[in-house]
Amino acid sequence: MTHVIPVYSNVSRDVFETQIVPTGRPAIMRGLVSNWPMVSLGLRSHRELYNHVRAAATSDPTVIWTGSPEIKGRFFYSHDLRGFNHAQEKAPLAVLLDRLMRHHDDPEPPGFYAGGVPLASHLPALMPETPMPLLDGKGERRVSLWIGNRVRTAAHWDLPQNLACVVAGRRRFTLFPIEQIRNLYFGPVDFTLSGQPISLVDFIEPDLERHPRFAEAMQHAQVAELEPGDCLYMPSLCIHHVESLDPFSAMINFWWRDAPAYTEAPIFSLLHGLLTLRDLPPRERQAWRAVFDHYLFRPDGEDPMAHIPQDAQGLFATMTPEIKRRLKATLVSHLSR
Repeated sequence: MTHVIPVYSNVSRDVFETQIVPTGRPAIMRGLVSNWPMVSLGLRSHRELYNHVRAAATSDPTVIWTGSPEIKGRFFYSHDLRGFNHAQEKAPLAVLLDRLMRHHDDPEPPGFYAGGVPLASHLPALMPETPMPLLDGKGERRVSLWIGNRVRTAAHWDLPQNLACVVAGRRRFTLFPIEQIRNLYFGPVDFTLSGQPISLVDFIEPDLERHPRFAEAMQHAQVAELEPGDCLYMPSLCIHHVESLDPFSAMINFWWRDAPAYTEAPIFSLLHGLLTLRDLPPRERQAWRAVFDHYLFRPDGEDPMAHIPQDAQGLFATMTPEIKRRLKATLVSHLSR
C-alpha cells in the first residue's frame, strides 16, 4: 500500500510557503520548471541537452561513479559492507557526459552517475537558466546537478529541505517518513557511499527473509513519478529512494535549511551519544531521555530556562558567537582527554 502525495499545478511562492512547507510532507509540483531551456532541449533530443551541458561544464573535477552492467544501476556496497560494488574517480564532468553518450543505446550499459555537482563552480553558465521562483534568494542554498543513466540511489535522508527538479528522463521517488528508519535496515553510519547512511534493502528485489520489516515500511511509502519539468518538494529528513528510468537523466536540486546559521549537523550529536548515552544502563538511559526532552526537544514548547535571568543562563542562553565559541571549547576539552 502506498499513500498519495499531494499534486499541485501553477504553484506560487505564497502557496509554497503557506500551504506546502508548513505541512512538513512531500509535494509534487507539475511543470514547475518546464520553461527552463534545459528541459526544452531534453524533450527535443537527449543529444541537444548533452551538448548544452557539455558546453557549460568547466574543467573542475567531480566524482564520477562507474559500475559494471551486472550491478543493474544499483550503486551499493560490496558483499561484506567494507567496500563498494563500483569505482569512483575524480574527473571533469565532460568525461561522464562522453561516456553517457557513448553507451546511450547499449542494451545493458555500465552504470554512470555523478551526484551533487555544484552548478556555481562546475556549470556556472547554467545558473541564470535555472531560476527557482519558490525561493526568495535571501537565504543560503546549494544548487547541484545529478546526472547519469538508468541508476538507482539507495534510500537515504538529507539534512536540508530539497526541491528536486527533473530536467531529463523520468524519475521515480519512493518516500518514507523518518519514523520508518527502523524498518528500512540502514547500513553503517560512518562508512557511507556519499555521506549519508543508506538502506541495505534492494527495493527492486527485496529479501524479506533478511529484511522482514521492509514490508511494514512499504505500508507507509509514498511514490512520486516525475516527468521532465516536474519538481518534488522533500522536507528535511524525508527518506527517499530514487530510480532513473531512462538512458539519460538529469536533475537539479535546490537545498536549503531554515535553521539558524550557527547550527551544526545533528549527526555529530548522535556520534557523541555513542560515548555518553548508548551503553548506559536502560533505566539511566531512559532518565536522560527526559532530560533531553526538557532542555532540547521541548515537546511542550516551553523555554526550560525562562525562570532564570538571561545573563545567568550560561551556555543555555540565547546563542551568540561567544557562547558558540565557549560551547565548542568545552566539547573539545572533554573529547581531547
